[in-house]
Amino acid sequence: MKDTFDENADRKAWMSLLAKAPEGRVAALLDAAMPRPGFTWLRAPEIGSTMVRARAGGTGAPFNLGEMTVTRCALTLGAGEVGHAYIQGRRKEDAEVAALVDALMQTDVSDLLRTKVLTPLRDELTNAKAARAAKAAATKVDFFTMVRGED
Repeated sequence: MKDTFDENADRKAWMSLLAKAPEGRVAALLDAAMPRPGFTWLRAPEIGSTMVRARAGGTGAPFNLGEMTVTRCALTLGAGEVGHAYIQGRRKEDAEVAALVDALMQTDVSDLLRTKVLTPLRDELTNAKAARAAKAAATKVDFFTMVRGED
């Protein structure tokens, strides 16, 4: 039987939030929450591309959809915590801030960051997704309730 416990589930969740954040939003939330600490680069922000894979119909065989531009970096704080970031697009500043938040989430300020950065970011992304879904639902046509016009 496969063990379903994932010890990295929390980190995966906050890394996903940071990667999906709008440009400059994580920096604004972090700067409002606390001053940025010093760090050392392990890998300075660099721009590259990665292959995006998809599945036909969401369940079919995987195929290569195409390439996407990403920015990645890694840094370490003074106490040794390491932060990584992969951000869609050519956004070096956003990758730096995301890696910094990742490293800080491994310290004693994680509760502060969860409250002041991650929770507002999650709420904003959830609201944007709901607004997008509502806009799409407004264009839905229910063919079973339409009148055929054969009176």
